[in-house]
Amino acid sequence: MTGPPTRPMTVGELSRRTGVPVKTLREYTDLGLIYTLGRSPAGYRLFAVDALWCVRWIGELRGLGLTVAEIRELTTAYLGRAGRGFGPALAERLQAARERQRARITAAEQTLDRIDAFEKAHQADLADGSGGCWAGDPRCAMST
Repeated sequence: MTGPPTRPMTVGELSRRTGVPVKTLREYTDLGLIYTLGRSPAGYRLFAVDALWCVRWIGELRGLGLTVAEIRELTTAYLGRAGRGFGPALAERLQAARERQRARITAAEQTLDRIDAFEKAHQADLADGSGGCWAGDPRCAMST
């Protein structure tokens, strides 16, 4: 049983209903991630209610760290299903996203370690509010 047909949405309405900027929705449409029903007589892009699901799904995948390019690859795999299910392709993209996040975490931890080392090396300078010279500052060597 199907419900009554719904009227098409403009890109502005889709944006309001999803919270995704119009510019982003246009990009997704141009990349083939969201399909339009065509254009209105006034030239507005028109979307079916299915576009709400597509936008939410894209947002979910972006929130998991997938890139727009990866989502586009998945869309192609989903639509084409070239002899293979969609699940394995999604699993591969999720693993790649996980690896990117781990690399970012490692880089952030290294930055935190450098902050700790800097604070330790400059503990006296950081506590001193007199505006004195920092270790190694060539201007300080000239004034002595």
